[in-house]
Amino acid sequence: MDGETARETIPTNLRLLLVLEEVAKVGVPVTPTEINAKLALPKPTIHRLFATLEEEGFLQRDMDGRSYSPGPRMRRLAGGILSSLRIRTARQAVLRRLSREIGETCNIALPDRDAMIYLERVETEWPLRIQLPQGTRVPFHCTASGKMYLSSLTKRHLDRYLAAADLAEQTPNTITDVEALRAEIEGIAGRGYSLDREEFMQNMVALAVPILDPNGRLMATLSFHAPTQRFDAARSLAHLDDLRRAASDLGQLVEAELSDDG
Repeated sequence: MDGETARETIPTNLRLLLVLEEVAKVGVPVTPTEINAKLALPKPTIHRLFATLEEEGFLQRDMDGRSYSPGPRMRRLAGGILSSLRIRTARQAVLRRLSREIGETCNIALPDRDAMIYLERVETEWPLRIQLPQGTRVPFHCTASGKMYLSSLTKRHLDRYLAAADLAEQTPNTITDVEALRAEIEGIAGRGYSLDREEFMQNMVALAVPILDPNGRLMATLSFHAPTQRFDAARSLAHLDDLRRAASDLGQLVEAELSDDG
C-alpha cells in the first residue's frame, strides 16, 4: 500500500486508532517509521499522529527521542476493559473469592499520569479495615501497586520518573532516596511482586502483582492490604500464589473479552 492508496482507504477518523492498534501489537518501543511500514501514511501525517498521541498521553517517548511506548492513557484504556459490564460479574466473583481466601480487602488499580487509581475493591468483613474507596488515587513510589507499575517501565522511563518525581515521605518507612527506590523497583521487577511495608500508611501492609494484557504487559495491578495487627510481610507472602492465580483469571477475562469483540 503506497501513501496515495492509504489516503483513499484509511478514513481520517480511524488513523489514530490504527496507530494505537499497531503499537499495541508490537509490544516493544517502536518508531513512527516502523509503524508506518504497516499503515503507509504520508510521512508528515504519521509524525503528526504520534505527536498528538504523545501530547494526549496515549503514547510516551523513549529517552532516545525516536521510539514510543504505550502511555498512561493507553494503559488505562486497556485496563478499562476490566470495567466492561459484560465481565463485571465475573470480575467481582474473582475478587470476592480472593478476599475470602486471604480474609482482607482486595483491589484492582490502574496507572494514571501521576498515581494509581483504585478501579475495583472487595472489602474485608473485619470491622478493623483500611478505608481506601474506589476512585482513590495513591502515589507510585510508596504503594505496592504503584511500585509494581514502576517495575514495568523501561529503564529510560523509570529514569525519567525518578528524575522528576516528588518522593514525599508518607511515613517513616517511605523510600525517599532515589537510588534506594531504584534498587527496590529493580528487585520488584525480578521478583514479580511488590510489598508495601508501612510505606504509605503506618500500620498497613500490602502485596501487589500485575494483571497482564494478552501481550504480557502490565495493564493493572491486583493487591490486598491489611492492618499490621493481622498481617506482616511474611504472612502476606503466604498468599502470593492466591494473588497470582486471581490475576491470571482476571487477565483471561480481558483476553476473552477482546476475542469476543474481534
